[in-house]
Amino acid sequence: MNRKFPKKILFSIILIIFLVLILIKFNVINCNKISSSNSEYSTTSLNSETCLDCHIDTKGYSSYHNPDLIGCTPCHLGNATESNKEKSHEGMILIPGNLSDAEQTCGKCHPEELKKINNSLMTTNSGLVAVDKFVFGEADSPDYHYHIKDLGFSPADKHLRDLCANCHLGAEKSEFGAIGQLSRGGGCNACHLNYNEDAIKELNTYLASDKTKLPLVHPSTDIFVTNEHCFGCHSRSSRISTNYEGWQETLLDEEDIKNVTIYRVLEDKRVYIHKQEDIHFTKGLLCIDCHSSHEVMGNGKLYTHEEQAVTLQCSDCHYKEKPNTMPFDSLDTESGLVFLHRSYSHIDKPIIKVKKDGHPLVNTFVDSLGNAFLIGKKDGQLHELKPQPDICSRDHAHKNVSCSTCHSSWTSKCIGCHNVFDSEENMAYDLLDKKYVEGQWKEYVAEFSSMFPAMGVRVKDNEKHIEPAVPGMVLTLDKGSFSDKIEGEDVSFHRLYAPNSPHTTVKEVRDCKSCHTNPESLGYGNGSLEFKNKKWEFTPEYALNKNDNLPEDAWIPFLKTVDDSIINSTRTDFRPFTVLEQQTMLTVGTCLQCHDDNSKVMQESLIKGLKPLLKDMSSECIRPEWK
Repeated sequence: MNRKFPKKILFSIILIIFLVLILIKFNVINCNKISSSNSEYSTTSLNSETCLDCHIDTKGYSSYHNPDLIGCTPCHLGNATESNKEKSHEGMILIPGNLSDAEQTCGKCHPEELKKINNSLMTTNSGLVAVDKFVFGEADSPDYHYHIKDLGFSPADKHLRDLCANCHLGAEKSEFGAIGQLSRGGGCNACHLNYNEDAIKELNTYLASDKTKLPLVHPSTDIFVTNEHCFGCHSRSSRISTNYEGWQETLLDEEDIKNVTIYRVLEDKRVYIHKQEDIHFTKGLLCIDCHSSHEVMGNGKLYTHEEQAVTLQCSDCHYKEKPNTMPFDSLDTESGLVFLHRSYSHIDKPIIKVKKDGHPLVNTFVDSLGNAFLIGKKDGQLHELKPQPDICSRDHAHKNVSCSTCHSSWTSKCIGCHNVFDSEENMAYDLLDKKYVEGQWKEYVAEFSSMFPAMGVRVKDNEKHIEPAVPGMVLTLDKGSFSDKIEGEDVSFHRLYAPNSPHTTVKEVRDCKSCHTNPESLGYGNGSLEFKNKKWEFTPEYALNKNDNLPEDAWIPFLKTVDDSIINSTRTDFRPFTVLEQQTMLTVGTCLQCHDDNSKVMQESLIKGLKPLLKDMSSECIRPEWK
């Protein structure tokens, strides 16, 4: 008689075999078996560690950082052969994982990851430093490589120390507690430290007892990164985290809020108003669902700007014909360990890999029918990945336009920024050295708002690619206030837009007019753009800036050539539209005065392009005249 195994037993057997195969393939080893050259670890065995004699019955550890497996000293160091409290704590690191000690702690087991992190932009802040020094005139290009730890005390360096140098992985985490909105840096802790409710409760009890009642729940060190881990730093600068969740910064104070339902006050007291959130956020997706460890930790190479380090494209998941995949047994070690730690089981299915650099998205797979899916890292929910709609895949007119240009609903807008140095400020705080000093750069902003992203042109290898742009630096720098000169005597003005991926993605694409007849999108700033008597006319909303006679929020003048000597971008390979490109955009805008987006002629223009249709124009059609 044939007997069938119970399903639970059969599943358990399959799971055990699966785990063993992964352990063999990726050479997962116990940290206590580190080479004998690492004497501080190899001389102590798990059985002889005295840490748990006092820290008894402690729980909360992640599966792979449990002291039953690796002990306590690989992370915290100290002398685990001593029973005396003082002697056992000699050389101990209470909060391991800061980059200052990572080579001794995390890096002992994760040396390759540490090498990558040390070269990552989150550690070097190269682009931030490069652009700032360029704007201050201390460098002739924004493309030199820097490291934020090497900042001196030049005007630009002091500016960074006072206003920007908080957000980098080298910043020390010196206090116990979870990663939150006010967290900055912390090395490995910045992403991998997790406190559950019990751990927070136990920590509070420990602190309230004057550190005499030892906590019974240890925070977990694991790969379960949440959006809160990203928020502290990425809600600053281009406001990616807040954009993603649908919040736009304002200049309001907390007491100014009338309708509390549409406002949000962050822990640092910045007030935000609700806009439209990113569709991926509404689906419950985390930042790391798209930006995996390969992008976040880097690949070990030094980059100057963030767009050089980011290789993921929308088309990797929303592919044109079929996704780019790899088999499970081709995963690199890092990806395999992520796969293991997350208890994924799709070893028999192809996994999507990023086209640009080939790194795998281990939370994706393609089934036997060719359907692609993403497993949400927040809750394990299965999300079907939709291919590009026909209009995207057959649209030749916009083949050089980035997905985010058309699918971003809004982006942050900041104008009228004035920077002046206050030499008499005696409570200034140096964000890099973490100490109070005298003298501080202060920033005054005229307005925070939002806009449709402007469009800029990325030029690379003689190819042009249209990407979103934001007014990154429309500002004045009172450099004279830093020197012995009189305040206001040496002031420089800069009108620099920056390439930006807003992270406000929506399913519905922007309509044609929002690009072809929208003055903000074209770079003119907000105002009225109208077609009258065969001519386009623009009336700006903002007054003209006395420094360059352009509207306060503009990038370029309306249909006028920009002097080649004028620098108007934070990148050397990114620029606004030329006059000819503006005219082409507005010619389409002229057609849209009569033909709506879905009309036959406009749909044909997407496939054939504009030139063939202009040749076959009706006698009733009007073409714009240019001055």
